Amino acid sequence: MALSNTLKIHEVTQVTLFSDSTTEFSLPLTLYDMFWLNFPPVERLYFYQITDLTPHFFYSFILPDLKHSLSLTLLHYLPLAGNLIWPLDAPKPFIYYSPNDGVTFTVAESTADFNSLTDNGVHEAVELHPLIPQLVTSDDKAAMIAIQITLFPNQGFSIAITSHHAILDGKSSTMFIKSWACLCKQLGKDGEPSLLPELTPYFDRTVIKDPTGIDMEYVNNWFAYTNTRSLKVLPNVVQNTDWVRATFELTRDDIQKIRNRVLLILNKDNEKEDKQPRQVHSSTFVLTLAYVFVCLVKARRGADNGRVVFGFTADLRTRLEPPVPLNYVGNCVMSHFYAAKARDFTEENGVAFVAKKLSDVIKGIERGEFEGKKDALSEILRLIKSLSEGVQGLGVAGSTQFDVYGSDFRWGRPKKVEIVSIDKSGAIALTKSRDKSGGVEIGVVLKKQEMEDFASLFVDGLKD
Repeated sequence: MALSNTLKIHEVTQVTLFSDSTTEFSLPLTLYDMFWLNFPPVERLYFYQITDLTPHFFYSFILPDLKHSLSLTLLHYLPLAGNLIWPLDAPKPFIYYSPNDGVTFTVAESTADFNSLTDNGVHEAVELHPLIPQLVTSDDKAAMIAIQITLFPNQGFSIAITSHHAILDGKSSTMFIKSWACLCKQLGKDGEPSLLPELTPYFDRTVIKDPTGIDMEYVNNWFAYTNTRSLKVLPNVVQNTDWVRATFELTRDDIQKIRNRVLLILNKDNEKEDKQPRQVHSSTFVLTLAYVFVCLVKARRGADNGRVVFGFTADLRTRLEPPVPLNYVGNCVMSHFYAAKARDFTEENGVAFVAKKLSDVIKGIERGEFEGKKDALSEILRLIKSLSEGVQGLGVAGSTQFDVYGSDFRWGRPKKVEIVSIDKSGAIALTKSRDKSGGVEIGVVLKKQEMEDFASLFVDGLKD
């Protein structure tokens, strides 16, 4: 049965700040916020398993605490309670909070099989959509975030957050959820709930320097692409009507096996060409992307001479000058891509090829080659247009640096965390493994036959 037929909406309310403040507040968007202005929102879904969870306990204890702690959290994350607005006399949008603004908060109940939804097997991609709240957007106004809590009686509950991409990058979104969990966990204890220093948000936009006005270049890029002055987000970057999703895992030993193979191949290539050994980034992140990207290209069975554009989004907080605080909330990331032929992926040394190219991109980032590029957005928008012309796009959402499974609201760590919005972009989703073993979880969305092929390639490629 489709999940939408098993879901009942109980209430849609607004959670406001736990305060009587009448202060208005505004915050500008930086060039990194403007880069992401019209991209589809990010949808993250946390599943919490509580066996024998009764509706009475949920509605009497869990839900009130989630609401109250969210209200407390918004005191620290005041901009998220406001809206993104774009008045006619403003050259670019900005964040605006006025008294009584708040976050749309949906409460639902589902009779779907919780265990089925949270296993790593293959599911219809649309099964998770009813669990995700929708952002309210118009040409001149857009909500920052929306929250949905869904009860699965006698099984558990889920927390979903949809965030406007011009407001939060992945690190900021994860930090907000962890802050909410931190405050919720303290309810009922002595003293006022408080945030750890690393979870206390920093919103000062003056730390992002833009002396040449790249933010307005991005405003103009978006206007040229959409032919309108609007805060509405793009439709799906890829067509996803018949997609399925599944989760795969690479253990620490799997990653080491891939690392050994890649370094062996690259060292042999250097010896053949009589070159000095080149330093290659062989991190878990690079090796995971290289391995999964190769499996994806093979599973999609594109033409050997077909074009593949692949890359990732890099956090620039520690790379800007001066560095941006790690607890900065907003966007401080940029996408970086590299083009190649499909045959480069499908040949015997495909994983080593991709790992080397990703390593070269990281070296460029470390040299500061991609910071605040005026043509960065126009290049990405050209790439999106090319996807409808047969070009394969390979990207990633999430990071192995985000401890999403550390978000414990008091009722245990999540059983499963999904980035649902990857079925709008075709990207893969990355996170640390739940068991803290040093492995990686990879969320994948594909057509059904492609998923079967991918699963076979993924498993076979790890055999000795």
